[in-house]
Amino acid sequence: MRVGIGYDIHRLIKGRKLILGGVEIPHTMGLDGHSDADVLVHAIMDALLGAAALGDIGQHFPNTDPKYKNISSMDLLKRVVSLLTDHNSLITNIDAMMIAEAPKLAPHIEKMRTNIAKVCGIKIDQISVKATTNEGVGFIGRGEGIAAQAVAMLS
Repeated sequence: MRVGIGYDIHRLIKGRKLILGGVEIPHTMGLDGHSDADVLVHAIMDALLGAAALGDIGQHFPNTDPKYKNISSMDLLKRVVSLLTDHNSLITNIDAMMIAEAPKLAPHIEKMRTNIAKVCGIKIDQISVKATTNEGVGFIGRGEGIAAQAVAMLS
């Protein structure tokens, strides 16, 4: 068994869609980034890559490469899963946490779990996605950004 951890954070800006776990969530702002800035999927990808000792998403999908501009993070996750397959690694489970003051994410979590499980080729009971707030503290607490953390286990 191998374990990896991932973390990502992006600022919220006007004029972008808010995408988390491959789900478009109604909100007045979206996450700023080179890709679709899906912090949940980015944290999961880093956890998976870390568990397999395959580097990080910045190495595989640099934000300086125009071919990744506005790309779906779910498409990038597919590529990470393919890398894992090439290295004979199977996903045992993923546990992820999103940190945001708004919008409320709980109504969208099951769809996120379904999307991620499908792309990863695992059962929905192998992926946990949770959401919490930052209790009004700091950058996230002021509603200026959203973060995510993930832990993945591979066999």
